[in-house]
Amino acid sequence: MSVKKAAKKPPLHPMDALLRVDRLPHIWCPGCGIGSVFSTVMAAIQKSEEDLDQIAMVSGIGCTGRIAGYVKLDSYHTTHGRAIPFATGLKLAKPDTKILVVSGDGDLFAIGGNHIIHAARRNIDMTVICVNNFNYGMTGGQQAPSTPFGAKTTTTAEGSPEEPFNFSALAAACGAVYVARWTALHIRLLTNSITEAMNKRGFSFIEVLTPCPSSFGRRNRMRTGLDLLTFYHDRSVIMNDIDPKNASLNFENDLVVGRFVDIERPTFMDNYQAVKEHQIAPWPPPGRKTVEEAL
Repeated sequence: MSVKKAAKKPPLHPMDALLRVDRLPHIWCPGCGIGSVFSTVMAAIQKSEEDLDQIAMVSGIGCTGRIAGYVKLDSYHTTHGRAIPFATGLKLAKPDTKILVVSGDGDLFAIGGNHIIHAARRNIDMTVICVNNFNYGMTGGQQAPSTPFGAKTTTTAEGSPEEPFNFSALAAACGAVYVARWTALHIRLLTNSITEAMNKRGFSFIEVLTPCPSSFGRRNRMRTGLDLLTFYHDRSVIMNDIDPKNASLNFENDLVVGRFVDIERPTFMDNYQAVKEHQIAPWPPPGRKTVEEAL
């Protein structure tokens, strides 16, 4: 037997079963935090022990949106800002499917902002993971809804004059039943959080602060992924079970991370079924007059 035939095959990567290896290597820049988030999502899927045939991943446009193309699951790389409407339609058509939406801050909260508001309000059963790198990384480093006040981007060369969104507070205010924020440095905590969110019935939201050295970092004196991770390490403070509106993202002081919301309420499908079965009192409620009666 030749040496070539006798040689053992190299061991498979522990996540090969979840990866479309023919599409690798990936497109992300050196130091980018999306790879770390991708790894935690894969680890959470493995930890959940869910049937892979019953999981679907949906993403929008942008650097993070490419995640859906690298996973060996039913996956949908949708149009810009429309990941959540696609995911909603998928959930309504196949209610038993576990839905993961993984996309960027600009995709989910700028052009897609209206959709995340109403998906949370309806309590659509899905897990949304927002990779927040504070700018539009793929299209040139423009200002995003998450760009910190005073931070430089290609469209705010002197510094951003706008206050950024607190995404976690917005998701909670709209009705999300699970809300958390971590950084790409908090690998184990993030993996556990994604697993919890996947097991939660209703609209779950996890924000992940990630390095973008190529676009955001180099314009703000943090030119490497290590610079940004060090920044997160030095500034992050874990505060669980607090009102997310008090979860500061003050870059001059603290970056508050943690699990902020974990509640129960009926999902959209619960309420839809109740209406179909006439388990909800007809409108108007007793004692409230209709417009015709009031006139």
